[in-house]
Amino acid sequence: MDIAKVNGVELEYEVVGSGEPVLLIDPVVPDGIRTLVSEPALADHFELIHYHKRGWVGSTHTEGPAGFSEHATDAAALLAHLGIPRAHIAGHSTGAIIATQLALEVPEVVTTLTLLELSLMSLPVAQAFLQGAGPIFDAYGSGDHEGALAMFMSAVTGMDWAACRRLLDERLPGAVAQAIKDAETFFGAELPAMAAWTFSREQAALINRPVLSVLGTETNPLWVEVADFLRASLPYVEDCTIEGAGHLLQIQRPGPIAGAIADFLARNPIAGASTRRI
Repeated sequence: MDIAKVNGVELEYEVVGSGEPVLLIDPVVPDGIRTLVSEPALADHFELIHYHKRGWVGSTHTEGPAGFSEHATDAAALLAHLGIPRAHIAGHSTGAIIATQLALEVPEVVTTLTLLELSLMSLPVAQAFLQGAGPIFDAYGSGDHEGALAMFMSAVTGMDWAACRRLLDERLPGAVAQAIKDAETFFGAELPAMAAWTFSREQAALINRPVLSVLGTETNPLWVEVADFLRASLPYVEDCTIEGAGHLLQIQRPGPIAGAIADFLARNPIAGASTRRI
């Protein structure tokens, strides 16, 4: 991967394909959205930018937790570094939080938002999940990072950990080991930030960009409620439901998701877009 020195940190990034730029933002699983980079529906028609957020893999690990506003600033700075004035933004789970925060804080760089099961823990159904998360953080605090990861992934996916790990090892080799290695970022920064992040109807009303909200048919009720909230709150939103997928939807069924995103982006092009960067 290449290195961009932006916003006081170094971010690893890669660019694949050509066409209108699409920034892909990972969830708490390292490279969790990277499955879309190799899908022809996107890679053959768009310039796909994927990067490692600060605190993950080889990007700078800063002292203290990075909030989603800081991550959004990093994303905007990366686009500026690449000479991209406007882009389509897509994120999964906490990556969708960063995408949303970017649309709130630097709206001029956002043409469309694709939110793959945005994690919004301030909704009522999420409170039960947060209340039951104590053992996860206890395991992390005791040094059992793999056990904490297993409990968290089982909780958000509804999958047995053994099955979940097989899926991750097959589709994202090395991601589990990397998540354990980056446990301080995972549990010490990103999950607490996710729990604290809020997104009101008033804030949603400020996002005047087309939004694609993507949901799996086998997902947790939390993300069903989030999709309902987005449908009721955003000015311009389309829904897309992916059969046979849960919260790891772009890992489970990358092809249908890439196709749905490509169709959405084709219908909402960047005005006056150039297909070449500096």
